[in-house]
Amino acid sequence: MFDKEKLESDIISALKTCYDPEIPVDIYELGLVYEIQLDAEGRVYIKMTLTSPACPVAGSLPGEVKKKVEKVKGVKDVYLDLVWNPPWDKDRMSEEAKLLLGFL
Repeated sequence: MFDKEKLESDIISALKTCYDPEIPVDIYELGLVYEIQLDAEGRVYIKMTLTSPACPVAGSLPGEVKKKVEKVKGVKDVYLDLVWNPPWDKDRMSEEAKLLLGFL
């Protein structure tokens, strides 16, 4: 039986292990992940961005994210869509991230 809620939770847990090396907060709490979609076959679509197109990990972070999500039990395939619109800003961060970074 397919437990979409559990799989999505496991995917989010995997995303929370990915960090922008310049910011001590994971990409999920930073608000860099805009959308997660998954189907009953275990195919996952992730729409995400980076803090800026000039981000030093622009070439490596999306690949790291894809690999970590692919390792989640129940995930069969991952399509990662790196977008720049809408642009990321600090308002997308969780309250926890804002507090950790001193924005609150």
